[in-house]
Amino acid sequence: MRNVRQLRRPPSRIAQAGMTLIEIIVVIVLIGGVIAVVGSQVINNGNQAKYRLTGVQIQKVGTNIEQYNNDVGEYPEKLEDLIEDPGISGWLGPYGQQSDLKDQFGKQLVYSNPGQDGPFDLMSYGKDGRPGGSSLDADIPYKQP
Repeated sequence: MRNVRQLRRPPSRIAQAGMTLIEIIVVIVLIGGVIAVVGSQVINNGNQAKYRLTGVQIQKVGTNIEQYNNDVGEYPEKLEDLIEDPGISGWLGPYGQQSDLKDQFGKQLVYSNPGQDGPFDLMSYGKDGRPGGSSLDADIPYKQP
């Protein structure tokens, strides 16, 4: 008997159908990059929404202060007078909730009576909580009608 050798071709690349470690690492890095870009956009949009909501909240609290003035005949000494009865005749409050006194970034609203530009000043210092700034850190003042 003769030794007959069978010649077999190695399986083709398509038949192997697998990914190398380098290909897997490249895919993971690409997915991580996409997640980082999308995540930063989502976080930034969330901060922009908080900034806009704070502007709406400032207008609401300003209106509550005006209502307090209509009922009592004077502006409150401090914002807490909108929530708790200061013992003044004519007080028909509460004129809001405790949560209204902090902006959407969790910082206390700034109130002064008398104000520099009118009977009172009301504002949020924005995301950074400091006077001045730009973009999301800019002050958000109450605009009196």
